[in-house]
Amino acid sequence: MRTIILSLLVVVGAMSIQAQKANTLSAQEKKDGWVLLFDGKSFDGWRPCNGTGIPDFWEIKKGVLRVITNAEKRAKLPPAEDGQRQRIPSVDILYGNKKFENFELSIDWNVGKGGNSGVFYSVIEIPGQPIFIAGVEVQLLDNIDAGDNRVYNHLAGSLYDILPAVPQNAKPAGQWNTLVIRKKDGLVTHTQNGRKVCEYTLWTPQWYKLVAGSKFAKWEYFQEPYPAKAGFIGLQDHNDYGCSFRNIKIREL
Repeated sequence: MRTIILSLLVVVGAMSIQAQKANTLSAQEKKDGWVLLFDGKSFDGWRPCNGTGIPDFWEIKKGVLRVITNAEKRAKLPPAEDGQRQRIPSVDILYGNKKFENFELSIDWNVGKGGNSGVFYSVIEIPGQPIFIAGVEVQLLDNIDAGDNRVYNHLAGSLYDILPAVPQNAKPAGQWNTLVIRKKDGLVTHTQNGRKVCEYTLWTPQWYKLVAGSKFAKWEYFQEPYPAKAGFIGLQDHNDYGCSFRNIKIREL
């Protein structure tokens, strides 16, 4: 009997591991309408904001989509001329196959020590401008060592520079976190590691009051009628210590 029980435990454990395989959908998730935005193998559907062709600063390794560190970027760039300091560009990417309006987005992220990144939604591309000019950012951060950790609404899971994530439950650098952004008819929630940490309603007087108290107070694409009703999903290259992503999936509501 003991042998049978142990055998069953092994089988159940193996099934559990298989069910948790990264960058796949369960039968129930497929039934519920989830689709993968990243298959763990290719950049299919992804491109730079206002561009084409994935830059060398993004890579896929062992099922993980990753923006590399500044040190790795320097090794890929030609030496600066006349002794000038090397200029390291940042290239944000977006899922360019479709704009999303009402959705639930789930994404695992793992930031390097001191790292800073972000997930954007409702992105519209403004020629010659970076992704954050016209997109709403949910902050990803190493809350312990990143230089941006001194401002409460700049911590991981926050609506960047507008509303803080409460409670602050992000895991330390090097550990995987799960962020779920749900947007339905203007009501948006951020769920971080299984707990709702932020909630707000777009396009309301309260929303524009919050914007007026932030760094975006005079930014054109944060004024009425923005942000866009439907837009792209984007990932930030913040030019520092790297950030990794996996299990990027979405379902329309």
